[in-house]
This record gives sequence, structure tokens and C-alpha cells, in this order.
Amino acid sequence: MRYERCRILFGEKDFEKLQKANILILGVGGVGSYALDCLYRSGVNHITILDFDIYDETNQNRQIGSEAVGRAKVERLKELYPGVKTIHQRMDIAWVESFDFDPYDIIIDAADTTRVKIEIAKKCYPKLIMALGSAKRYDTNSIEVASIWKTHGDALARKIRNELKKAKFNRNFTVVFSPEEDKCKEKGSCVAVTGAVGLTVCSEAIKRILSTKA
Repeated sequence: MRYERCRILFGEKDFEKLQKANILILGVGGVGSYALDCLYRSGVNHITILDFDIYDETNQNRQIGSEAVGRAKVERLKELYPGVKTIHQRMDIAWVESFDFDPYDIIIDAADTTRVKIEIAKKCYPKLIMALGSAKRYDTNSIEVASIWKTHGDALARKIRNELKKAKFNRNFTVVFSPEEDKCKEKGSCVAVTGAVGLTVCSEAIKRILSTKA
């Protein structure tokens, strides 16, 4: 059976929680596509992915589905993961303000734009799991999970913390980050880290789902 080993691991009642969970993934690149793969293979039936980008050759070192150069990411991933719902939409401040996040149990933020990530945090923090910087690194052992306020050594996390403080926002939400020192100046990347961040995000989502009351 397809999910037999998941059922053995989680137990029938908890596996049913996974099947019923409704998850939104914002951004399905080097991090988000691996979070999608993990959740899908773990038995989550209700996954929505949102992205506006199309694949290009530079994506092929780290993104699932990126052999389909020139195609929309969500379009190709819908073929690879039947049943996944897709939204081909650019993420900007206006979209964050107008989008209804209420139907979702968990929001996974794997987006690239800092301002958008900040606004998502303000609006969705109780449901949020945010992926932070994964470029310029190759050591998966450095990946950590923490509150945004407990992050360290990550420039993107520092910028988000500072902007939230300016906005007098002091609520808590979970992030996956790496304090590993940058290994290059440009935006080099390695799937060992981007994929591992996505899988860690998936693990955090699963733990959160299983911790809820039936």
C-alpha cells in the first residue's frame, strides 16, 4: 500500500490528521518544492502551492521539476503531484492583504521577497512556518529550528526581526534557518541545504499537525 509505512510510523489516528490537514506552500523553488514532496509522500491530501515563476536553466541545480524549462512551476508540479491545488499568482503586499489564509491549517513561507515575508508573518503568525536564508551555504548540519526572535547568524532573519520591531510586532512564529557563514558573495546555492531546509519545514509541519487534538 502506498502509505503503509507512514501509517505504521504515525499510527492510524495521527495519520488521519495528516490526511485531513490543509496546507498552503508559498513558493515552490529550492525549498518549497522539497517541502511539497515531503508532505505529499507523507499522506497530506490537501496541499495548495502558490508561485508565479517559470523554470529556467539556473533552477536545475536545486528545484524539483526544473527540467521543464520555460514552464510555470505550479503547472509542472501539478503534473508531478496529482491532486495538489495550484495558484499561479505573484506574491506582493497587495496580495497578502487581500488573500484569505483562514482555510489553511499551516502556512509554509518559502518565498524570496523580504517585504512579503514580513507581511505574511504579521497576518499569519499563528499558523506560520517560515524558511529563511538557504543560499550561499552547503553544510546541512548548521540548519536550526527556532522562534524568529531566537535566530542568529542569518542576515535575512536579522532584517526581518528588525523590521518587525520597527512595526512593534512582538508575536512568535517558527522559522527554519542556518547561521552558516556565507561561502560566496553571489547567490550560489546547493540542493543539500535548500532541500534539507524544505524537508525540515515539512517535519515541523508534521509535528504541528500531530500535536493537535483530534
